[in-house]
Amino acid sequence: MKKLSAMKDTRMGLFTILVFLFWLKTIFAYFVDFRLGTTGIFQYLILLINPLATAIFLFGIAFYFKRSRFFYPILGGLYIANTVLLYLNVIYFREFTDFMTVATMTGYSKVNQGLSGSSLALTNIHDVLYWIDIVVIIALMLFRKIKFDPRAVNHRMAFSLTSIALLMFGINLSLGEMDRPQLLTRTFDRTYIVKYLGLDAFTVYDGVKSQHTNNLRASATKSQLKVVKKFTDSHYAAPKKSMYGIAKGRNVFVIHLESFQQFLIDKKINGQEVTPFLNSIYHGSNTYSFDNFFHQVGQGKTSDAENMLETSTYGLSQGSLFATLGSDNTFQAAPAILKQRAGYTSAVFHGNVASFWNRNNVYKNMGYQYFFDASYYDTSGDKSTGYGLKDKLLFNDSVKYLQHLQQPFYVKYITVTNHFPYTLDSEDTDPNFKTVDTGTTAVDNYFVTAHYLDQSLKEFFTYLKKAGLYKNSMFVIYGDHYGISDSENKKLASVLGKSADDWTDYDDAQLQRVPLMFLIPGSGNNGKIYHTYGGEIDVLPTMMHLLGISSKRYIQFGTDLFSSQHDQVVAFRNQDFVTPNYTSISGVIYSNSTGKVVKPTGKLKKQLAKDAKKVSTELDLSDSINEKNLLRFYHPKGFKTVNAAKYSYSNGLDQAIDIEKKLKTKSTSVYSENNNKSTASEYITDAPELNHSSTDSNRIKITNPDDNKN
Repeated sequence: MKKLSAMKDTRMGLFTILVFLFWLKTIFAYFVDFRLGTTGIFQYLILLINPLATAIFLFGIAFYFKRSRFFYPILGGLYIANTVLLYLNVIYFREFTDFMTVATMTGYSKVNQGLSGSSLALTNIHDVLYWIDIVVIIALMLFRKIKFDPRAVNHRMAFSLTSIALLMFGINLSLGEMDRPQLLTRTFDRTYIVKYLGLDAFTVYDGVKSQHTNNLRASATKSQLKVVKKFTDSHYAAPKKSMYGIAKGRNVFVIHLESFQQFLIDKKINGQEVTPFLNSIYHGSNTYSFDNFFHQVGQGKTSDAENMLETSTYGLSQGSLFATLGSDNTFQAAPAILKQRAGYTSAVFHGNVASFWNRNNVYKNMGYQYFFDASYYDTSGDKSTGYGLKDKLLFNDSVKYLQHLQQPFYVKYITVTNHFPYTLDSEDTDPNFKTVDTGTTAVDNYFVTAHYLDQSLKEFFTYLKKAGLYKNSMFVIYGDHYGISDSENKKLASVLGKSADDWTDYDDAQLQRVPLMFLIPGSGNNGKIYHTYGGEIDVLPTMMHLLGISSKRYIQFGTDLFSSQHDQVVAFRNQDFVTPNYTSISGVIYSNSTGKVVKPTGKLKKQLAKDAKKVSTELDLSDSINEKNLLRFYHPKGFKTVNAAKYSYSNGLDQAIDIEKKLKTKSTSVYSENNNKSTASEYITDAPELNHSSTDSNRIKITNPDDNKN
């Protein structure tokens, strides 16, 4: 203890203590909070040494400053900053089972609103261990139990530490390459970089890659588009004649089911259906449902799902396309295509702030005419969750805006209540619905919020039928991504009738299934459940063909799900993939019929290699399109590049009403068709927030826009 006490009072001693403490908390994170898939003594050895090189290198920077008034603040600042980076990754990993990229960090300001509730739910009691040492060290400094050493260390010592750190990193990298050849060139899984080189090295490596992407975008040329166009042309699937145009001219409602997985459909808990209304749609005679439909999102999660739905291009391999590139990216998206080809009005209804995922900029670039975000609703008090207005209130309160849109319209509703951490006020829960008891709150409450979402949709559809909108519309209902993360799937296993002990990566992959339904009322009672394999990338060309609009002239990576030429190899963002018979996870092949690992040979081996190459090519070309902004060079017949400056989302209702007035008797809005009377009174909801007076003195009431209409 005397030696330790004396050690802390020297610069080198304090430096050594901090290196050791940071190594200790990093190793703690590796084994407690991260899932790195470490196997074998050699990998564990690499794991134990990989935090040291970068810690020595970073903290050693302080030795280049001789004066103690510079040395100590710089050393402490670097230590705290590195701890913050580590802890942010811990929180991020608990939700996304992934590590924060530079793109994620730089885009954080565009997604941070509303995240506080989720972040709090992701904390654990043991998190105090990441911070307690900092508190103790600061306290010791304040009470002068750690004395500042005035003796300067010459630059030769500082340079020696830097050299030692670089040598250690070189050894670390060599060991990593021995166990994982081409470690830095085949980074389809970020976990490998962290496992072999550490979190700091991963962050630097990712930053270099991000800068490389920026350079690519700046130097991109029109000729680079040719290889992309050649691929999408050869990949095009012609529509099925009997399905082409069956929804022509109809309104389109895209219902975005937040965090909604396929296993919720037809699921019963304690003898009760979790989603009885959605079940009725799923099995309806006018619904074309898909039970082998997969989400394909990456780190962008909801925004990735939106991007695939709107553009039929993939999200980025790192970060969110919306947040990092969306402000100035060129899109050829559904809103603009439908406007230019068939005169559709477009709008988004979402109860969160417009800047969340940078939507206020992205939607303009996509050609959305209206965006009714949180500023259009009363989200105060208990009406909102951490991610925005509750679903029952969103659907109810949207009517006063929806009824003024010119038909046909293409509108998207983004629900939020069924979002992690799946919290719901007790007054909003159904007293007759009893959820599971797995011992994990997120899993148990997931069924409660999904049940609430189902009730919300039932109320909305009841209104649409009363208002006359149901019969002349098409509904595209889909789940955006997983709700229960891989880290919690074993807790879910028993609810699905499986054993947690036997749970594998294959089971995780199969849970990427989400619902997809095309409800077309009065389409001839030909609806059924299709077992075709597909993913979110396929929604746009399928939807366009149902509306009688050919997708052939556009650059789209998906194919029509109803087409006999549809490609059933479903790519995941990390280059894993699933086919009707096999699933490939990190190069390991599983049989879908048994769920067991197989070693393919002969024709099967060649076919799977071909599938893997196609997946890799498709993802790379999609990344090329978006990272280099290549669509600015492509001008399909009849398509005019979207001018984002034309759109303003601050006065959407006034804009819609002005159009009604100009069109007069030619106006096709629901309001006009109802003899200039509001249909809002036809909406019936049991939302308790609207059925009792609020005591919140700070609540801002939004005036019904029709109250002042003549």
